Amino acid sequence: MADFLLIHGSCHGAWCWRDLIPALEARGHRARAIDLPGHGADATPYTEVTLEGYTQAIIDAIDAPVMLVGHSMAGFPISLAAEMAPEKIARLIYLCAYAAQDGRSLVEMRAEAPRQPMADAAIRTEDGLAFRVDPSKAPGLFYNDCPAEAVDYALPRLCVQAIKPQATKIALGAAYAGVKRSYIRCDDDRTIPPEYQRTMTEGWPEADVYAMPTGHSPFFADPDGLADLLTQIAKG
Repeated sequence: MADFLLIHGSCHGAWCWRDLIPALEARGHRARAIDLPGHGADATPYTEVTLEGYTQAIIDAIDAPVMLVGHSMAGFPISLAAEMAPEKIARLIYLCAYAAQDGRSLVEMRAEAPRQPMADAAIRTEDGLAFRVDPSKAPGLFYNDCPAEAVDYALPRLCVQAIKPQATKIALGAAYAGVKRSYIRCDDDRTIPPEYQRTMTEGWPEADVYAMPTGHSPFFADPDGLADLLTQIAKG
């Protein structure tokens, strides 16, 4: 049995793991999710949301070493959590996520991708400090292969996303480097181009890189397949 802590991506919340948590529990694991500041049930104003705040929320949620799963944007705060509290993390698992690189921001990494699927879907707030995803484009970006019921469940729950944590350069060193890590690429991803997911894992041990044939939300598209893959990773 493994202990999984699940961290959502941009504009999402703990709610997105609705189908994966019971699938993991059915396989004998402990699985739980949290809302990062400013997401889900957490009422932190987006003007106060930071990468450090995301990271501290993750660290505070861990009482024993976990398999720390980060989806999409959450690749950054889970990486910083490994730098700040490596003893709390048994393994980092990047789920079609940004595999953070020392000295760079998520905004910089996203701009490096060969395609920019989010470019015409992000609607900035009037103050320019956050964005929402155009609800007419979100299904094709996030949920292209998900059941209609899951899409209907997800769309009204999408929230505003603070830009500051994504524009913050991350500092990673020896502590982060000493934590085991795995990557799950999604080969039909319409949000983070799969070819860029390949780029981010160049040089990783082949045994630590996995792939699913899904879009950006395998927790809705194939929760059982994802639970099986996470179980395989947890077994080493």
